[in-house]
Amino acid sequence: MRSLLAVSPDVPDAAALLERVRAVLRAHGEIVAEMPADSTPIPDALDFERFVAVGGDGTLIAQVRRILERGIPLIGLNSGRLGFLAEFDVASLESQAKQIFSPTPLIRHRMVMDVEVHRADGQLVHSGIAVNDAVVSAGIPFRMIELRVDFGLDTGPDIAGDGVIVASPIGSTAYNVSAGGPIVHPDVEALIVTPICAHSLAFRPIVLPSHIEVLVHVERANEGTNLAIDGQIHMRLHPGDTIRVARHEMMARLIGNPAVTYGRQLISKMRWAAPPNYRDRGA
Repeated sequence: MRSLLAVSPDVPDAAALLERVRAVLRAHGEIVAEMPADSTPIPDALDFERFVAVGGDGTLIAQVRRILERGIPLIGLNSGRLGFLAEFDVASLESQAKQIFSPTPLIRHRMVMDVEVHRADGQLVHSGIAVNDAVVSAGIPFRMIELRVDFGLDTGPDIAGDGVIVASPIGSTAYNVSAGGPIVHPDVEALIVTPICAHSLAFRPIVLPSHIEVLVHVERANEGTNLAIDGQIHMRLHPGDTIRVARHEMMARLIGNPAVTYGRQLISKMRWAAPPNYRDRGA
């Protein structure tokens, strides 16, 4: 099995960790290359069957965008603080290596999103992929902005507030849930629209089927109003701009850890439904 290894520059104790990772990869094939876990395009001539990304969730998200079009399964090895998306650490990589590098590993197919930005005259100024979310935010000087959100051909509501989040199910546990949006299981194909501090008592988040595209029209903006994609790609927005978010035609392919379930991840990593500290439970 030919593997490509991509490593975040922020990995703590990288030398010792990578020594163990390399040993696993070499025991099940060869390492065709090592490179930084950044956004540099991977050479087309590089032939590999597994892509191993070492870092935190941000690293994994960036590498999903980087490798998506090639359809190569990605293995996320967590060295960050949370590691909600990356299902492996070094120990589980070693214990699960046989299935990871087999012809039929457990693969979790995850929906990602296309994001386009069009100016008022129709000019396309950005086209890319979002794994977690596309966020329109007010920016400096932080006055309320005004947006209109349409759902395909269906004219939607106006938003006056700090902005709006359009999230994938993968990203539902990120900025979306912090802003009061729902948790959506990643096996569900959907788009989640959540307002940020809307000047309304009635604007609730909405979950849409993935075949409906979301169009965010910028009607009034600040000097610093911007679009953030996965918190990693940023661009300035202007009145008249339209942001189109839709389901991407390809799915991300993440190799899963059979010992990990989504429910356990929610409980152990996100503290989902954590109860109060009752005295009779020793707290």
